[in-house]
Amino acid sequence: MSWLLLALVAAAIAAPYLAERGRPRMGDHLRQQAPGQFVTLSRGVTHYQWRGPDDAPVAVCVHGLTTPSFVWGPIAEGLVAMGFRVLTYDLYGRGYSDRPRGDQDAAFFVAQLEELLENQQVDGEFTLMGYSMGGAISAAYAAKHPGRLHQLVLLAPAGLGHDLGPIARLVANRKWLGGWLMMAWYGRSYAQALEAERDLRSAIPGIVDRQKSELGYRGFRGAVLASMRGILDTEQEADHRQIAAAGTPVLAIWGRDDEVIPIAGKQKLTGWNPDAVNGVVEDAGHALAYTHPGEVIALLRKTLILPGNA
Repeated sequence: MSWLLLALVAAAIAAPYLAERGRPRMGDHLRQQAPGQFVTLSRGVTHYQWRGPDDAPVAVCVHGLTTPSFVWGPIAEGLVAMGFRVLTYDLYGRGYSDRPRGDQDAAFFVAQLEELLENQQVDGEFTLMGYSMGGAISAAYAAKHPGRLHQLVLLAPAGLGHDLGPIARLVANRKWLGGWLMMAWYGRSYAQALEAERDLRSAIPGIVDRQKSELGYRGFRGAVLASMRGILDTEQEADHRQIAAAGTPVLAIWGRDDEVIPIAGKQKLTGWNPDAVNGVVEDAGHALAYTHPGEVIALLRKTLILPGNA
């Protein structure tokens, strides 16, 4: 009986990892349906897309923890209408980009952005925008390269010490148990959270199903876990104080009803960077990039240094 019990326990432990191995890898056969283009960087293939005229000032948009670069669609089109040339791309572990193993800290993501910019010959100053975890990545880049940015836009940004909740803390802080819970529990939890938002208004058709599809590919869960233990486990006070000292213009946009990155972060950011301009989208939660893109674009038009007005 004891051997049977041990076998059942071993099978239960192994099952989530075996399920992960059975999921398809992101590869050429899946990338045939992707918009945009691909480039092989030092850690793997990166999917990217340009919008707007070739000779326009550049705006680069960095997405967040779980939703790939398609989340920028409505806002990117708004930026093009303002006169920008817009670059969006999939972070490693998401969308049509590769899923390399290892730490996903600020250095990991900043290196991907640096290499992509070099490959695409983005020279001189540009506008950098980051949403959620992309805000943390963008702040890390801005602190490292103060002379490269025309302006920095942070949309519901991570990096301000927000609490991900007890389960997320357990997953992030307990190496083996956390890894198993991530493989066994995260898919169901994430899918349920998305289904709860199915009735939200969205400027991106089929947004819930597109987000859920990420769970079907090998490496997505591991990438989310690596980011939770990496860049999302770091408060970025030093980065924001460096950005302030460099005089980089900063616009931060918050959702009034955001439960993921609470609006209380606005006060913390102001303490670190008193010159940062803050805007608030009323009746918006963390999904404001696709539930309230019109309001976000209106704030951008009102506050950004627009092409031709620099």
